[in-house]
Amino acid sequence: MIATLRQRNFALLWLATLISRAGDWVLSVGLPIYVFLLTRSVLATSIMVLAGQAPGILLGSVAGIFVDRWNRQRTLVVVSALLAAGLIPLLLVRSADRVWIVYVVAAVESCLEQFQLPAQNALLPALVTDERLASANSLLSTGGYIARLAGPALGGFVAALYGLPGIVLADAASFLLAGALIALVSGVRSQATARVESALTDVAAPSRLGRTRRDWVEGLRVIASSRTLAVLLLAFAFTALGEGVFAVLYPVFVNRVLHGGALQIGELMSAQAVGGLIGTLLIGWIGSRVTSRWAIGLCGAAFGLIDLAIFNSPAVYPAFWLSVALFAAVGVPGIAALTGEQTLLQQTSPDAYRGRVFGALGTLMALFGVVGILLAGTLTDHLGVVTVLNIQGGGYVLAGVLLLLLLPRGQHRSPQPSAPLRDREIVPSEA
Repeated sequence: MIATLRQRNFALLWLATLISRAGDWVLSVGLPIYVFLLTRSVLATSIMVLAGQAPGILLGSVAGIFVDRWNRQRTLVVVSALLAAGLIPLLLVRSADRVWIVYVVAAVESCLEQFQLPAQNALLPALVTDERLASANSLLSTGGYIARLAGPALGGFVAALYGLPGIVLADAASFLLAGALIALVSGVRSQATARVESALTDVAAPSRLGRTRRDWVEGLRVIASSRTLAVLLLAFAFTALGEGVFAVLYPVFVNRVLHGGALQIGELMSAQAVGGLIGTLLIGWIGSRVTSRWAIGLCGAAFGLIDLAIFNSPAVYPAFWLSVALFAAVGVPGIAALTGEQTLLQQTSPDAYRGRVFGALGTLMALFGVVGILLAGTLTDHLGVVTVLNIQGGGYVLAGVLLLLLLPRGQHRSPQPSAPLRDREIVPSEA
């Protein structure tokens, strides 16, 4: 893993991502606190969260089209600058009657992020060798966990001392610094992307809307033509559904089943983050083997089984230390499965269409995340917290089994198409 960080271009992207995610945690923790204190309304806070979720469903897949047309490095730099500028209107929110500005900003920031994530995932394979791609994804996850450990504490501190202006300026500064670091990346523009950009410029289309629709359909054809891509997206849908359920029921589980409060909620999330960090070290040891169907499937199923142990162990042995240990343990297979799936998705996606694949992934994750939230809210009162969480854990186990059964036996990189799909027939990458 150290050798991967020594690669200058990747190190710049890694540091930029770490800084940006830390800034995001400052805002995600501090802003809801400020909105609630300003309005004393849970509904106002919920609307803010919803405003940040909806663009992922509506825009994610479409954003991937433009990521494939544009230079991905430049896209990340420009989007970082726009994300920083988009936060400035929050400085005008000084009373409850201006809270609508928060909703608009949350929606705009979420729209911009739909371009950021596909661009980053599409750019990464151009920064490292194929053998180090799994290690690179693991290191990005490590940075996410570091930001997750430090960001919330920093967000609460900034909110307490400087209020909303401090939160806004801290996050805006993180975006600007991240953009500056990415701008220093050199010599990585994808030739496949360049060819497709040229072809898209030369080929006549009925209209801009018609061309966008055609490009979107081509992205779906790439996914449909590859069994690996289709199976991985199905697995990610199960993951998003479970995350939506868990996001709603996690504090309820801690309160009603573990009889804990805010302190215990924080301790358990920190324990899972520590487990994730341990998992990244494991990935550094096993390397590219993490992308094998056995590694991905078994780790995914293990994640679900440990989840089930977390939800049911209090009925047998209600010691809080056991819950802490299980939360730490679940982070290990969780990060291993996520890294393997994401790396295999990058390897299997043709470079010229990688933005669209990850854009579709963003839409899928947002949609099933909302479905999970709605299911948790409607089923829990009828079935109980533990029962619904058991269904969620069983879903993770099922996803792991499906990965074992449905992923192709070999690892195959997709051919990098030199022309748009409309000019040639797609050949599936797996036998």
